This record gives sequence, structure tokens and C-alpha cells, in this order.
Amino acid sequence: MPAVKLQDFELEYEWIGPQPGDKPTLVFLHEGLGSVSAWKDFPKRVVDVTGLGALVYSRRGYGKSSPLSFPWPTSFMHDEALSVLPAMLDTFNIKKAILYGHSDGGSIALIYAGSNQARVEAVIAEAAHVFVENLTIRGIVNAKAAFDGATLRTQLERYHGPNVDNTFRGWSDVWLRPEFLQWNIESFLPNIKVPVLVIQGEADEYGTLKQVDAIKNGCGSQVESLIIPECGHDPHREHPALVAQATDKFINRLLFGAR
Repeated sequence: MPAVKLQDFELEYEWIGPQPGDKPTLVFLHEGLGSVSAWKDFPKRVVDVTGLGALVYSRRGYGKSSPLSFPWPTSFMHDEALSVLPAMLDTFNIKKAILYGHSDGGSIALIYAGSNQARVEAVIAEAAHVFVENLTIRGIVNAKAAFDGATLRTQLERYHGPNVDNTFRGWSDVWLRPEFLQWNIESFLPNIKVPVLVIQGEADEYGTLKQVDAIKNGCGSQVESLIIPECGHDPHREHPALVAQATDKFINRLLFGAR
């Protein structure tokens, strides 16, 4: 993967499809343990159905991007949304972005869309968090046990290589700090003035439908939702065709008013 330098660190990225032009560009923001390669072929699937170009990148501390020193700050999602993401949009000359964020990436997308510097046409938030639930903490405790038992570590090593321990420890340490129970981004929602599509699995092991309700009730814009029965935390992996189709329909309504 190529890399782009921002300040004193580098981020790996992949560009798929057309370059920025009159149409918006999709920007994919991965989950808490994700990377460019962890998306697999899903971004290309969305590019193929929508005809839009896409920027996919690994945040600092993930994949082949520069590492992030341990311990990670509790503000790591805010830092990404308010500093790094705008810099990436500038670097790639993206003036109209449609953000597709999964889990932590969905939270980052919502923070950015609700900030006073947002240059975004729409947000697709898959399994996003706007506050911390007990279920989320239990899910991360279980993930930590799986990582310590080597099963999860082996799976993640293919995406993060020799940096895998720092990636997992950095991410899980933040979420499991007692003070992080107060983390909440609902104050950003009223400032979101663009269409939002929320995608959530009913059996998500990291969050409940209370997250969807909070986004619907809090956003200052139209919010659509896709709730998928018998689906966990990764709808785009568990039901890729369904999620890509819903994304395409949402974007078509946004761009062309299609039903």
C-alpha cells in the first residue's frame, strides 16, 4: 500500500475508482481493530455499485501506518475526527466527502460531521457508538481474553503485523479505563445537518439499538436506519451484498432523489 505523510507520521492508504471531481468521494473509516486490508473487498464493492471514488486509510497505530505511542489518549477518536481526517481530505483534494465509518470509525464520522469544519455530504454510520454501554465493555473484556489466548492475536497479526500488540493494547486500554465510561459524543449530533444512514446488527455484541435511537433523536438532519436481524458487530462482513445495496440506494437518493 502507498503511504502519505502528515506532520511527523505516515498513513497507509488505498484509492479506488475515480479521482475527486464534481461527485462526492467515499471515505472509509475503519473500526477499532481495523485497517485498509481488514476492509477486504467491501470498499470496492461499494465503488462498483455507486460509481464514486473512494479513499481508504489506516489510522495511526493501525495496519502499516506509523505506530501510536502507548498509552493512547482517551481523546483518540476526537483527535482523528478534528485533526487527521480534515488533513487527509485536504491532502487528497476531497471537497465533497461521504463518510462510511464502522464502529469507532462511525463515531469519528459523526464527530467530524457535527464539527464546525465539516465538509461532508452524508454519513453512513455502521455499528457506531455515541456513548459507552456496559455491553460494549463486556465485549472488549471478552476480546482481551481472546487476544491473551492468542486466537485473536493471530487473526489481527495479518492486518497489523509486528505492531499488533501495541494496536490491541492501545485500543483496549482506552476503552477499559474507568474514566472512559463517561465518553459521550451526543453533543455533536444536533450540528449534523446532512443525511445519515445508520446500520446496526440486532445481535451486535458491542452495542444495542439504544445507539441507533440516540443518533436518530439527536441529529439535526434526516436519519435513516437499516437494522439487520441475527447480525453482529460487522454487518458489512456478515451481509456485504445487503449493506452495499442499502448504501447505494441511500447515496442515489442523496445525489439524484431516486427512490
